[in-house]
Amino acid sequence: MAQEIERKYLVKSDLFKSQAVGSVRIIQGYLSSVPERTVRVRVKGDKGFLTIKGIGNESGASRYEWESEISVAEAQDLLKICEPGVIDKTRYLVEFENHTFEVDEFYQQNQGLVVAEVELTDEAQKVHKPSWLGKEVTGDRRYYNSMLMKQPFTSW
Repeated sequence: MAQEIERKYLVKSDLFKSQAVGSVRIIQGYLSSVPERTVRVRVKGDKGFLTIKGIGNESGASRYEWESEISVAEAQDLLKICEPGVIDKTRYLVEFENHTFEVDEFYQQNQGLVVAEVELTDEAQKVHKPSWLGKEVTGDRRYYNSMLMKQPFTSW
């Protein structure tokens, strides 16, 4: 079983943009957004993906994840039958001290929200934080994309 371990942080400045080694626009929806299992459909640049995630552990840092690439046409068809609400964001990749931070800048109903995630090999792994990284929100369900679809940031 594939296990995803990551920490999530708020981003307090846009300094990360000058450090980014790449970026891609992402549009995603959810076929299922129940906490026990989310089924996500994503168009990421010129690729499509179907992802299943299990419920997180107590800390919220680890959970089961399975992902498979599908065609963009298939992803676009599946987006039409997703639950209401779409996540629209740009993902920036920022390398910092042996880690790659994925920084998501959200649009539309989540405008103004910028979060960064970093994948780890284990939960105890030390993360050196760049100056633009803010408060850790790992495990705070409000920041899960599946929740931002239902309760967008601008409605908080």
